[in-house]
Amino acid sequence: MTGQTRAPLAHPAPVRRGPRRAWRWLAGLLFAALLLVVGGRLAWTWLDPFGEQNIDRSQPALLQSIQNMSRYQAATGNFQVIVDLEKDAAFLPDAVKGTRTLFVGAGTVDAYVEFGGLTGEAITVSEDRKSVTVTLPHAALEKPSLDNSRSYVYAQERGLIDRAQDFLSSNPPDQKELYLLAEKKITEAATASDLRNRADQNTKAAVEGMLKALGFTDITVKFGPQP
Repeated sequence: MTGQTRAPLAHPAPVRRGPRRAWRWLAGLLFAALLLVVGGRLAWTWLDPFGEQNIDRSQPALLQSIQNMSRYQAATGNFQVIVDLEKDAAFLPDAVKGTRTLFVGAGTVDAYVEFGGLTGEAITVSEDRKSVTVTLPHAALEKPSLDNSRSYVYAQERGLIDRAQDFLSSNPPDQKELYLLAEKKITEAATASDLRNRADQNTKAAVEGMLKALGFTDITVKFGPQP
């Protein structure tokens, strides 16, 4: 056999895995970082290191006095008013100094008839005790009672100076003026309404029913002059 030379075998090209391995490492690090963030957030929420806890250390209420009531509460009116209070500075624009607050005030007003001042002349009974005439005072209005659970600040605009003052102050903004304005407007609305007339009619019906139960057949209930 004649001598033959064989061509050298070709070696396969090496596989480059560097970039793929780097992406895998990067994806793993990102996943681990995501787990740390989510786990830390859940742990923070569960531990809540800065959470507040309400502790009521108030003393029990003390009874100071008892007052006998001699009035008949004849009707109650439910009212709601929107207070629009604006305070402006004399020489500064509203964006710098000034406030505007929209406050929703909700509450009730009671109408009552006072029986404590009645004298013997207010009731006239016939000799046969079948007829009776009663003269009552007209209904009066009680002071409005605001419901804190339904009264709230709806919107508020404040200038830069006012925001800075509120931020630096340790006391919350005083809402007493808003409540007083709401009470005033509710009082005006109750006075202009039919609440007192409704209370007069309810009182008249209640007194007539009571006197009928006592055996009177001819009953006259009237009201004195308006206060």
